[in-house]
Amino acid sequence: MKFRIALAQMDPVLGDMRANVEKHVALADRAAAAGANLVLFPELSLTGYSIKDLNWDLAVNPHRDPGLLAPLVEKGKEVSILAGGIEEGTSFGIFNSAFYFEDGTVRCVHRKVYPPTYGMFEEMRYFSRGTRVRAFDTKFGRFGALICEDLWHLPLPYLLAKDGASVILSLVASPTRVGGGSPQLPIASVNTEIHKSYARLLSVYLAFCNRVGFEDGVNFWGGSELVSPDGTVIASARIFEEDLIVADIDESDVRRSRRFSRHFLDDEPRLVEEELRRIRGGGV
Repeated sequence: MKFRIALAQMDPVLGDMRANVEKHVALADRAAAAGANLVLFPELSLTGYSIKDLNWDLAVNPHRDPGLLAPLVEKGKEVSILAGGIEEGTSFGIFNSAFYFEDGTVRCVHRKVYPPTYGMFEEMRYFSRGTRVRAFDTKFGRFGALICEDLWHLPLPYLLAKDGASVILSLVASPTRVGGGSPQLPIASVNTEIHKSYARLLSVYLAFCNRVGFEDGVNFWGGSELVSPDGTVIASARIFEEDLIVADIDESDVRRSRRFSRHFLDDEPRLVEEELRRIRGGGV
């Protein structure tokens, strides 16, 4: 399976879902005109990141009532879309989620498993945690979705790859951290090293879509990128500016990587399961 992906590195309007949905549709149209079959947006792209107590007002249940998301459901008939928003669960919990729109439906919703609450982050004040990580089927193959901090927890991309995902899609709102001495942005270099490592070790494509702009004095740096299964960065976006980049994904690259370097195929999940059970039980 071959398809073309677009990474829509954007600056959302804080708290204005209607304006953000319109921007998503316009960017999806641009991506489709460039031949893209799928568009990936950043974390909380539909609402902005620093929404705090607006979370109740901005939360939607896309399966029960898409509401303002209806234009994206419709646009998903032309080009598949993975966007970030705030979800109200059936028990009325509020989640930082990713919505996958395809063929006029909301095909999948991923809830952020690890909302960070340390340093400048305070997501657990406003969001409940997701409790599962699952790959999902699309018309382009089997994907996995992770949201920002999720990607910094080793088991989650591993579980998605073991669940059949050949492409891991990461929606991100990463703030800028400035370090001295390096000609490159240190946070960008660190993230790229992680993406290359996951892509190589799991023999998957890794798509990282970060946002840009300012909110409450916090700057987001962008630098979205697509990494191939051999760890090569095959497309990258600008730093600090909105950008739309397009690149091709070919599942045969996953097949080739796994056959020529068998570490993923030879991995034994049963060993991991047994040893984790021993460790959690306090065994030796």
